[in-house]
Amino acid sequence: MATSFDLFGTLVAVARPADPATAVADALRDRDVPVPDDWAAAYREPHVDVPAGAECSLGRHVAAALDSRDVDVAEPVAAAAVRDAFDRPVTVRDGARDALAAAADRGAVGLLSNCSVPGLPERVLDRCGVGTDRFDAVVTSVGCGWRKPDPRAFDAVAAALDVDSAELVHVGDDPDADGGVEAVGGRAVLLDESRSLPAVARELRAEGEP
Repeated sequence: MATSFDLFGTLVAVARPADPATAVADALRDRDVPVPDDWAAAYREPHVDVPAGAECSLGRHVAAALDSRDVDVAEPVAAAAVRDAFDRPVTVRDGARDALAAAADRGAVGLLSNCSVPGLPERVLDRCGVGTDRFDAVVTSVGCGWRKPDPRAFDAVAAALDVDSAELVHVGDDPDADGGVEAVGGRAVLLDESRSLPAVARELRAEGEP
């Protein structure tokens, strides 16, 4: 058996920037990158064509947005600015560590996160003390190229955990995104007002009992 977990909103709570465009602009200026006067508009405009269900790195988007205003910046510089802009205080949700331990008792454990900022989930996990070493595989949408609920995102984490997609149990908080595991034959365990992470931990332990 294998269990995958969503990250943001499921295992941890992270405050998003109130104004992402402004946060990215500030991080760009910290790197001496000139920010166009109409940056807010440039940030909102689409600049990279991606297929339906695919993920585009936010760093790539920012580099393309700057290029559309004749500002040349290397994509790694843009990516580092984006990572700093979205690296905010994080809180581990109650029961997260116990749910991960319960999942580990029954089989492989993976992380499957919709995140367009390369390296941010790993940074968040390490900084909040959960640690990437709790997972047998860490898969992000920007890493595998597909966002939940696209079936290819769940196929990617299942492959990384060396199980068939239909054997995957996925824990998350978004019925639309995380519930997409059912399209590949897996099972969704969705958090809501009546199902908390401590309750999920009890469910997983009960399933693992002989």
